[in-house]
Amino acid sequence: MPPQPEAIDALDGRLIRLLTEEPRIGVLECSRRLQVARGTVQARLDRLQARGVIGGFGPQVDPGALGYPVTAFATLEISQGQGTVVRAHLAAVPEVLELHTITGHGDMLVRIVARSNADLQRVIDRVVGFDGIVRASTAIALENPVPYRILPLVEQAAGAPDGG
Repeated sequence: MPPQPEAIDALDGRLIRLLTEEPRIGVLECSRRLQVARGTVQARLDRLQARGVIGGFGPQVDPGALGYPVTAFATLEISQGQGTVVRAHLAAVPEVLELHTITGHGDMLVRIVARSNADLQRVIDRVVGFDGIVRASTAIALENPVPYRILPLVEQAAGAPDGG
């Protein structure tokens, strides 16, 4: 059995929460608010980054605010042995925000955005207009009542009772 990832503790959880809620906060202010030494915060950040728990500190960008208010998900079936070239093709399409390989119906799940429903057709044509893609099934997202979030999972991993 592969080794289990190292768990985070309550301080890690509090640090991640603080950085999520206030991403522009500095290490010194983190240490003040968490009531631990600056070196402790820096060491925790370094460790969390090295383990891949924290992947970056970039801004969260809303595609809708950039002029891409339509979100859709496409399930793709690809030709046998074409995964590498299809991945490269999809990575070259700016409107492709995410790509997951999946089990079940289809081989890949792609999250795409477009400027309008009419523009979505252009994006879909670009996505599927590739020899390695056999079939696509697309669903348009109507709303996003639970946007991407991580804090409930962080709190659970840190052992916080009921998200607190």
